[in-house]
This record gives sequence, C-alpha cells and structure tokens, in this order.
Amino acid sequence: MLVVGLGRFGVSLAEELMAQGREVLAVERNRSLVQKYADRFTYVVEADATDPEALTQLGAGDFDVAVVGVGTSIESSVLIAVNLVDLEIDQVWAKAINRAHGKILERIGCEHVVYPEHDAGVRVAHLVSGRLMDFIKFDDDFAIVKMPPPSCMHGMTIEQAHPRDRHGVNVVGVKSPGREFAYAQPDTVVSAGDTLIVSGDVTALERFADEA
Repeated sequence: MLVVGLGRFGVSLAEELMAQGREVLAVERNRSLVQKYADRFTYVVEADATDPEALTQLGAGDFDVAVVGVGTSIESSVLIAVNLVDLEIDQVWAKAINRAHGKILERIGCEHVVYPEHDAGVRVAHLVSGRLMDFIKFDDDFAIVKMPPPSCMHGMTIEQAHPRDRHGVNVVGVKSPGREFAYAQPDTVVSAGDTLIVSGDVTALERFADEA
C-alpha cells in the first residue's frame, strides 16, 4: 500500500494498515517526519510526490492502491493525485479538506475521496447530543450505532420488542456484560446492562435511542 503524506491522517492510516499485516510504503518530503517514522512502517522514503518522476522512480505505478494523505496544501494534494491517476493505479484514495477540494479530486480521477475532519465532526455531534456510544454513517440517511438499550426493550426478546415494526430500526447485535457481541436472534433477551448494535435511518435511530 502506498501512503503519501505523514500528517496525522497519513500516520494513523499507515499504522492501522501495518496492524492489519500489510506492507506500507510511506512517502513524505519533510525530512524530520521521515526520520521520525523510519522504523514504524515497512518503507519510509523522502521524496516530493508532486514530481511525477520521483513517483516513477519509487515504483509507485506498481501499487494497486494509493492514498493521498496531504491536506494542508490543496495544490500539492491535487498534483499528487494527478500523478497517481496518471500512473494508472487501480484505486486512488484522497483526503479532502472541503467539498470544493473533493470535487477537484473526483474530477481528476480519484475514485474515493474522504473528509476525515467533517466525518469526525458529524460523528462527535451525534455522540455528544444523545445516548449513542458510537456512530458510523454510511450514507446521507443510513447509519449503524452502538447504544444502551432503551427502557422499552428491557426484559423483552427482540421478537417481543419488534424494533423494526415499532421504531424502524434493526437490532443487529447484542453484548451482555462479560460476554462478546453476538448476532441478535428473535429469542435474544435484552437487559438494561446490555449494549446494542443497531442499524437504520439516522432520524429513526436517534428517536429510538431517546426512548424512555
């Protein structure tokens, strides 16, 4: 996996890829950052990825997936993305700092554009404003959340509670204290101390979480 840019986003991404057992070639033009992370990733190279020749010499075109983690300079981000697209890498992912930046990245051929700051803000907003313990949004109107069960489910089985019919949400998993998460079954009994994994429309999920 090729990761360009060792800012906070790039470093976090590269660390998680390494934890998954993947090899990572990290490219960074800041020498101090190259030295700092030299022993953290498979390969760390000091190079200016805005220079297409530098990427060619590194063999960037041999990678199937590349991620542009540069965000502070939109110009650099776009130039790097263009270079990677021109190398015909199968999947080019890029970090965008705003929608305008993202549109440019999409138009030059980046198949995957991510907005980490925006996404983190949305996630935290949902967590601080209600009873949700975690929140992952997949589309404008669909999400999966981790939450304590609302009192209307306490002591009831999934079948008895009918969360899909009554609330428009699906209980996917249940974790009881001292146990691992398990897929929710119709006869699964929900207790007050449990933790639920629930999917559905964002508005429906928020209403469900607020049930007394």
